Amino acid sequence: MSWPDRCGELNTIVCITIVIFLLIALITYHPQDPAWSSTQSSISIYNLEGRLGAYCSDALLTLLGITSFLIPYFIALKAYYRIKNRSFKYVEMQWLGMACAMMSLSALISLFDQQWTVYPEGAGGWLGRMISWWMLSALNPFGATLMLSALFVISLSLILQSGLQPWILRVLTYMKSMFAHPIQYIQSFNHNNLTTPKQKIKQKISPQKTQHTTINTPQTASTDARPYIKPSTRLLALKKLQKKSSYNDGVLKDLAQNVEEKLKAYQVKAVVEATHPGPVITQLELRLESGIKASKVTALSNDLARLLSVQRVRVVEIIPGKSTVGLELPNPNREMVYLREILESETYQSAPSALTLALGKNIAGEPVVADLAKMPHLLVAGTTGSGKSVGLNTMILSLLYKASPDEVKLILIDPKMLELSVYQDIPHLLTPVVTDVQEATGVLKWCVQEMERRYKLIALLGVRNLASYNEKIDEMAARGEPLMHPNSDENNPETFEKLPQIVVIADEFADMMMVLGKSVEQLIARIAQKARAAGIHLILATQRPSVDVITGLIKANVPTRIAFQVSSRIDSRTILDQQGAEQLLGSGDMLYLPVGASTPTRVHGAFISDDEVHRVVKAIKTKTQHQYDDVLQQVVEQGESSGVGSTHDHQDPLYAEAVKIVAQTRRASISSIQRRLRIGYNRAATLIEKMEADGLIGPMTTASAPREVLMPQPEKNETCDS
Repeated sequence: MSWPDRCGELNTIVCITIVIFLLIALITYHPQDPAWSSTQSSISIYNLEGRLGAYCSDALLTLLGITSFLIPYFIALKAYYRIKNRSFKYVEMQWLGMACAMMSLSALISLFDQQWTVYPEGAGGWLGRMISWWMLSALNPFGATLMLSALFVISLSLILQSGLQPWILRVLTYMKSMFAHPIQYIQSFNHNNLTTPKQKIKQKISPQKTQHTTINTPQTASTDARPYIKPSTRLLALKKLQKKSSYNDGVLKDLAQNVEEKLKAYQVKAVVEATHPGPVITQLELRLESGIKASKVTALSNDLARLLSVQRVRVVEIIPGKSTVGLELPNPNREMVYLREILESETYQSAPSALTLALGKNIAGEPVVADLAKMPHLLVAGTTGSGKSVGLNTMILSLLYKASPDEVKLILIDPKMLELSVYQDIPHLLTPVVTDVQEATGVLKWCVQEMERRYKLIALLGVRNLASYNEKIDEMAARGEPLMHPNSDENNPETFEKLPQIVVIADEFADMMMVLGKSVEQLIARIAQKARAAGIHLILATQRPSVDVITGLIKANVPTRIAFQVSSRIDSRTILDQQGAEQLLGSGDMLYLPVGASTPTRVHGAFISDDEVHRVVKAIKTKTQHQYDDVLQQVVEQGESSGVGSTHDHQDPLYAEAVKIVAQTRRASISSIQRRLRIGYNRAATLIEKMEADGLIGPMTTASAPREVLMPQPEKNETCDS
């Protein structure tokens, strides 16, 4: 073999190797892999060709989109011509045709597909998007499509050695024969395609195998065979260039001196030892003179805010690990904290838990994340407009970015029917968003039943919690020995299946407490007491931080709390058992009190807009289908008729007790029944109306006059029976 022939053979082998490498890299592309266009630091690489394949596929798909698959085809075409010993006279024209074909095709794809989110820059890539944008600025969509299609056809004529004429003649000849003898053509088509020789039909009977069924865990099923692809952080807003705080070293020194003078005017001698500027506030550490109480500085917070011309001043009497007092002053220019910053941070990326919540940044500007599994339940409270709803959205999106539907399932309760309805039909939901208060009671009852069922399964495996349960199932599956249920039938054995964690999020549980009363409180307390080991967690949010909503029973079982801005110290004590939330700045500023901590941490909540939420939810819906739990669906549908304390129930179990109270107190008022029985207004009003219908009390004459009690007053040892 001559040297030129050997070089040609080596060139062909290299071309084939490049084709195979590019095809595998492009086919196994994954958005979560480290790449040029991503700042994510993923530990695992999904591309079959490793880091190099991930970077190559990202670069090509970012530039050209789907059209990148033409590059291996063109290289393979070149190798084919070399194997057939064919030469092309105008090589430059062929390469020009390939370039024009890829550009025109990518622009055409970008014209017709604006919502593709799998690839970094859409289906047509960055180049196609720019070309289509330029074409649309000069032409309308039809004209742009016509021009790009013509350019693509011209490019094909440059690429193919024989040109397009043979292909056009073939199509015209075929169409001519079809229209010349249409009847013969249809008959030949039916004869050739619809008849099958009998000798080709063979039936293969395979031996019957023993079937293994799984324990009914519908929440782990999925109708979509495709794996869950986490949404890209590119759907979220980038951090914008913001005006930095004017707190430089000189300004901080003057500020410290000014604070010392203002305190000295109130007979408080203190020295500013350190300053910590952050994105929203600046913390000053005060060293108080011996004999001065920290509570004296706390009492001067409003006066200091007035003298320093700031919105609010918060005093931190105890800084863990230090003997100084903290003084937190708002910055003149507040920086916005974006959720994308937190999700792309190393703190969030390296968190191993599937229930990692991105909260925001601390006073030093460092990302703050929390593990819901360790909490294990969370109470969120704050006034209207304090950032509570945005905080809930950031928590939900944190779960969607961190966990697949097989790992975490959500139950969303939204009595206001506004905040959480955007998440309808995402694959993580066990049931559609619950908006009726009566249905919410049925959902909580189902959670209690599911908790008991899970405890039985966990006990059968001899483990202590859901994490150990799933680990044992994975361990036995890796050995090829699936765990069989001991109580299953021998002919139809059942195997244990992995169970996802369940997060129940109630946006405004105050409505549930007011309408359904003590029954909901007992259900919430029961779930909070026992559901941790079963993998069921609660996130309760309310904008009414009062003692009749956040009761002592709920606070005792939900130790982790987040307080947004509130209107008074009393509300702050109701949430955190200490004051401080009334001094927050609003707009996502919060106090985070983790379990086991006595001092809350100030966190500036991450911001996310409604448009970003819609983009992420739409991307998730297009990639993965949802499937609801059938049993839970039935519970929700029957919730109104079977709910606890339904206002439509004419045989209320508390009716006899209500009659007894009215007979003894000789006072028939809704407020009295509501207070004595600890029920909602609607239910108490129904009981009073039923007493009037039964002739036990008289009608209401005026708004101020009490109703007449017609029933006799019982004796001391007599019980009143309705």
